[in-house]
Amino acid sequence: MSQITIQCRLVADEVTRQFLWTLMAGRNTPLINELIEQLSQHEEFEAWRRKGKVSSSVVTQLCKSLKTDSRFSGQPARLYVSAEHTADYIFKSWLAIQKQLQQRLDGKLRWLEMLKSDEELAQESEVDIAEIRDRASAILAQFQPSTSSDKSIQKQSKKGKKSRKADSSDPSLASQLFDRYRDSKCLLEQCAIAYLLKNGSKIPDQDENPQKFTQRRRKVEIQAKRLQDQIESRIPHGRDLTGQSWLNTLEIATQTVPQDNTEAKRWQDRLLTDPTSLPFPLVFETNEDLVWQKNVQGRLCVRFNGLSDYTFKVYCDQRQLHWFKRFLTDQKTKKAGKNQHSSGLFTLRSARLAWQQGEGKGNPWDLHRLTLYCTVDTRLWSAEGTEQVRQEKAAEVAQKITQMENKGDLLKTQQAYVKRLSSTLARINTPFDRPSKPLYCGQPQVIVGLSIGLEKPATIAVWDAATNQVLANYGIRQLLGKDYRLLTRRRSEQQKTAHQRHKAQKQSAPNQFGESELGQHVDRLLAKSIVAIAKSYKSGSIAIPKLGTIREIVEAEIKAKAEQKCPGYVEGQQKYAKQYRASVHRWSYGRLIDSIRSQAIKLGIAIEEAKQPLAGKLEEKARDVAIAAYQARSN
Repeated sequence: MSQITIQCRLVADEVTRQFLWTLMAGRNTPLINELIEQLSQHEEFEAWRRKGKVSSSVVTQLCKSLKTDSRFSGQPARLYVSAEHTADYIFKSWLAIQKQLQQRLDGKLRWLEMLKSDEELAQESEVDIAEIRDRASAILAQFQPSTSSDKSIQKQSKKGKKSRKADSSDPSLASQLFDRYRDSKCLLEQCAIAYLLKNGSKIPDQDENPQKFTQRRRKVEIQAKRLQDQIESRIPHGRDLTGQSWLNTLEIATQTVPQDNTEAKRWQDRLLTDPTSLPFPLVFETNEDLVWQKNVQGRLCVRFNGLSDYTFKVYCDQRQLHWFKRFLTDQKTKKAGKNQHSSGLFTLRSARLAWQQGEGKGNPWDLHRLTLYCTVDTRLWSAEGTEQVRQEKAAEVAQKITQMENKGDLLKTQQAYVKRLSSTLARINTPFDRPSKPLYCGQPQVIVGLSIGLEKPATIAVWDAATNQVLANYGIRQLLGKDYRLLTRRRSEQQKTAHQRHKAQKQSAPNQFGESELGQHVDRLLAKSIVAIAKSYKSGSIAIPKLGTIREIVEAEIKAKAEQKCPGYVEGQQKYAKQYRASVHRWSYGRLIDSIRSQAIKLGIAIEEAKQPLAGKLEEKARDVAIAAYQARSN
């Protein structure tokens, strides 16, 4: 993946801004809302939910049928195309999330089937618990050799510490036990594996406490119920720019008694959430839908196909200006070459025109700012990167031509398709005149591993697979350097905002408070530092943690600190954990990783994902993430 998103502000006269707001808020958004509603009520909706995929042809057919609807007829063709892409993207994203939730729910339900007390396991297997324990010990012994060999790669850094011994609570061992439970046909063996899994893949020293087991099982049941509620309650919905949905909820809440606390909470959430005030963006999936030019003052401007009567001036950061100038150069090159060049090698890949939230009172087209988001392929900046992309696209088109020719007698439409592919192949092979910039060549065996934590958002370890050593460790202070004070200031802002939100919630008042962009600035500083370190060590990739387990990572850190602070005192640990959560707020780990990904892509450093361990120091976790990413390559 080598694409990043850049943005600029678009400036136009008041008449143009008013027209565009009316077009997007009065026509495009209601059209998308209707598409979303019809897709949500479609007869195949449940089938899409189970498969985690929506049929794009269905979205196209629904959008085509709405063209004859009196509410949406007579609109520019650009709006129908944009609405189709937007609705398709919304449902694909939502279904992907639903699929993840369903997988988590299925896992919880399977675990509930296996999670049984010692007494229940003994009754099911018709043997006493001692025999189950003996069988569990025998199964555990069978996994010990392989576990040790898998762990041999995880040696300590150059400080000379010995490699860690195999831990029977290793997550990979638990995964193997789950697989064996699934494949086993022996009831006694299944009970023994279930006994191991519920005790952390090891033989416990003490007898089971029935009360604690009941609490543990109840906790899993609650988690499964919450996942089930999320799956059933989350349905895509449009944007209510008029606030009518908020007024309807207010009317219902004032005239109706809620059936239960859940319904009352749902009403309260809706009333305390400000209605959406911005329309859906216009999506341009084709880079030739944007026409670039310079006005008489030399200012870069842009027009859009379907809205060609309106011109917008481009205002952007100096660091991104060269990208927008390249868009104009690419377009001029193709025009001067009389379409001998392919738009498939344009630096611009797609774009999105949206309104950005403003403040104050007045007309919405005066308050909000027009913003253009452009997706670019960083490889297409240089001649070497363009050649790499050209070879990939040429091979793909040539393969399609070969597949069509192998079919034998082709229909006229198929012959026309082959002719278009041949024309595309010829244009792709016509090079663009671009500056030379050698591609980044890192050492694939050198990996920069990243670990995330609650108190310290980022820690990295540079690991060399060839020598099986950690070359260097960098904590949050080393990564930020003199800018470390910004992290402290950001923490103070979070505490202040949380206190304001708490007071507002107690008064049932709106509790959505805006925050400064200091956190984003710190993320960018961290990303810049991490990528610079990776470049200095000629690292082939940066291994980042999978964010799907972020809750477990944070909770494991809090629990470890609580146990260290109050050893053996459960109530004290719970109290300390509650205070610690209030004092140290969570970081936007997704935004941090996106910043790292964006900076790495610009340089050409690959990004790998791996699961971060729950236990250990942050430096050890960073190293383990790098090792897991390296091992995943062979798998």
